[in-house]
Amino acid sequence: MDLGIRGRKALLSGASRGMGKACAMALAKEGVDITILARTPETLEATCAEIRDATGVAVTAVVGDITTAKGRDDALAACPDPDILLNNADGPVPGDFRDWTHADWSAALDAMMLSPIEMMRRSVDGMMARGFGRIINIVSRSVKIPQLELGLSNGARSGLVGFVGGLARQTVAHNVTINNLLPGIFDSDAQRRHIEGMLVPGGKSYDEIWRERAAANPAKRYGRPEELGAYCAFLCSEHAGFVTGQNILVDGGSYPGTF
Repeated sequence: MDLGIRGRKALLSGASRGMGKACAMALAKEGVDITILARTPETLEATCAEIRDATGVAVTAVVGDITTAKGRDDALAACPDPDILLNNADGPVPGDFRDWTHADWSAALDAMMLSPIEMMRRSVDGMMARGFGRIINIVSRSVKIPQLELGLSNGARSGLVGFVGGLARQTVAHNVTINNLLPGIFDSDAQRRHIEGMLVPGGKSYDEIWRERAAANPAKRYGRPEELGAYCAFLCSEHAGFVTGQNILVDGGSYPGTF
């Protein structure tokens, strides 16, 4: 299927590895020019070179932190009129809410709610004026299946989802859609950090927890990043203009509800 987005421009944060990288690669394979902002220069440059070599599209690297005003300014200076915007940020490691300070909550909100909203604020009007826009937020299944140890993520990401629910209904008439991808367990660095955060002295080992989490999923495995990348690419396509404000689970069936 031709997704109809060849020649479009995408601005992606948190896309130098893992699921964000898979989204960047999937879009690049459809002929989309890519700008990636990430904090680690070596990883970022390696990813950009890999995408460039695999697809031949224009790939721009921007070293920066999307949670800062400078990072956002630099990203939009490199790609001032994105047709596609991907917001993605690592969640904090698991913990006990009794230990979280005001600074911890502020950092979580900056990374997982306020920065994505600010990037949408600065991009969405241009998209509407041009008559095309696709915004994807990589969130988490934790907004539907709250996990106590992920309270920072539960709260901040739920705030983002709530905000998107209102904005997405205002932009779709201009062919600008906004949707959230809710991944479950994926074979990614973020999942490995999550499990490392669950380790306690005398408790289960890393390998035991890793195997048990896969076995507990109806699919009996972890998701592959490229599977999420494929969903992202379709939602960014010309064929997905009637899908907006949705929270799409990509979780191997782990969410137990009907709705």
